Amino acid sequence: MKSKLIALALFAFTSATVAFFPAYQSVGGITPVGLPPADPPIIIPGVNDQSRIDVVFVLDTTGSMGGLIQAAKEKIWSIATTMASAQSAPEIRMGLVAYRDRGDAYVTRVVDLSSDLDSMYATLMDFQANGGGDGPESVNQALHDAVHKISWRQDTGTYKAVFLIGDAPPHMDYQDDIKYPVTLSAAKEKGIVVNAIQCGQMGNTTPAWQQIARLGDGQYFQVEQAGSAVAIATPFDEEIATLSEKLDDTRLYYGTNEEKEKQQRKVEAANKLHIASSVESRARRAAFNASKSGAANFLGEGELVDDVSSGRVDFSSIDKDKLPEPMQAMAPEEQEAIISETAGRRNELQRQISELTEERSAYLDKKVEEAGGARDSLDDKIYRAVREQAGRLGMSYEAGAPAY
Repeated sequence: MKSKLIALALFAFTSATVAFFPAYQSVGGITPVGLPPADPPIIIPGVNDQSRIDVVFVLDTTGSMGGLIQAAKEKIWSIATTMASAQSAPEIRMGLVAYRDRGDAYVTRVVDLSSDLDSMYATLMDFQANGGGDGPESVNQALHDAVHKISWRQDTGTYKAVFLIGDAPPHMDYQDDIKYPVTLSAAKEKGIVVNAIQCGQMGNTTPAWQQIARLGDGQYFQVEQAGSAVAIATPFDEEIATLSEKLDDTRLYYGTNEEKEKQQRKVEAANKLHIASSVESRARRAAFNASKSGAANFLGEGELVDDVSSGRVDFSSIDKDKLPEPMQAMAPEEQEAIISETAGRRNELQRQISELTEERSAYLDKKVEEAGGARDSLDDKIYRAVREQAGRLGMSYEAGAPAY
């Protein structure tokens, strides 16, 4: 039994080379690379009518955007936690369109909407600011891809939003471009709100960004070049990050070989962020995963402990070859003991993370208050936009502060 437990631990704790979430790259046009985007989920009114949020960030990744890109890497989990704070605990999917300009290494790179935010974040971590330098960028292409190359939900009850973030105006001189007014008209038909966040104070960007927000039924914000995001370390971050990594190690996946390959990619994405992202970012991720909305990101699909412990799946009905490989040779009582022990360890880790996350939140609120508030921060502006726009669809957010 001891050797089998060791084998199972090695299975759970060891990862291979990071495999990235499927991305789509275009140079001039759209050249898909990797797997096709997933079909949007089927919405059945009265059955799976939990409130839903689909958000895509359209991010300028040219050379002048280094500070904002770093801010996005640090704050994406706080933004997700803010969105999750609606009383209905919405199901959240995020996507990303990175853009530059023709003649750069790429024009757009598209990461489709997914509740697997770890994989989206693993891709975001690799983006670096480069290229550009000639003023206007391929904003038209980026917005077109965000509206037409993303698997948006088709129902009218989902809050669907784009946040365009950049500092340079769109190229309006490319003859083969689909100009943004046409794209924004299509976005309106799909029920997608388009917001525009201008970084810096480039004069010819302002009218274009304001018009994009107006045509997109969204809001226009102007922030400092680096994003004006709240970045405060807390005494709790290190311990939360450590506990979060231990919590990830309680995940055991089962399924077909194809399903296991997909699950392994998710595990590798999480391992990557534990290694390469900041302690503060890992603490923010733990805070999101501790929310009801964050369960989908933490667990993914086909997580054995949760499926069996919750009663959704009868353990005896699972084919042996679909179990984690180290468990396949175990006797049934040993297999069930592993699941029970892992569930207990997970519950205790979640309890500790939740308690520390509450202390962290109180600490941050106090620090922000002492600093005079964060009214002009990127965090607050996105929160106010989400609260107002999602409120139109019946999602209720308290008139408080965003998560930091």
